[in-house]
Amino acid sequence: MAGDLASGNIKGAAANGKLVASLLGGESGARVVMLETGGWDTHAGQRARLGAQLGGLDALLGAMKDDLGPVWNDTLVVVATEFGRTAAANGTGGTDHGTGAMAMLLGGTVAGGRILADWPGLGQSQLYEGRDLKPTMGLDAVIGSAVATHFGLDPAMALPRLFPGSAPREVTGLIRG
Repeated sequence: MAGDLASGNIKGAAANGKLVASLLGGESGARVVMLETGGWDTHAGQRARLGAQLGGLDALLGAMKDDLGPVWNDTLVVVATEFGRTAAANGTGGTDHGTGAMAMLLGGTVAGGRILADWPGLGQSQLYEGRDLKPTMGLDAVIGSAVATHFGLDPAMALPRLFPGSAPREVTGLIRG
């Protein structure tokens, strides 16, 4: 499934959340659903565009949670981006492609309420190549560890199968025991 939240279409985003909930709900519901949203590439005018994007994401997730009802308690939602943005704005009020990725874990199985990161800082000497937030943890490790633990799989066995060719380290404490 693919969608664009950039237009700020809250009703459309909420409809996507309801659709995801309908696919996951019930005894014969899907165990995994992938939804991709576009419009996050904010090279210019980032402040307004990002506000609309985040409003749409909020509506999507809120509708999904509401429609899942008690199924939410057994749900893992991963919101992630495969590339980050530069630490400083460019000349057109946006940011360019950067190195630091981001993931949010939501749902009833998540041991949440915290930020998990090795914060490198935003000082000029702390930036990667003088422009990017320095990556300190692999996105594949976060996603792989959360998914493996959520489904009751051994992360040491699952991570190489989920992300062949990479050597992600296990990240513990993401999912409730």
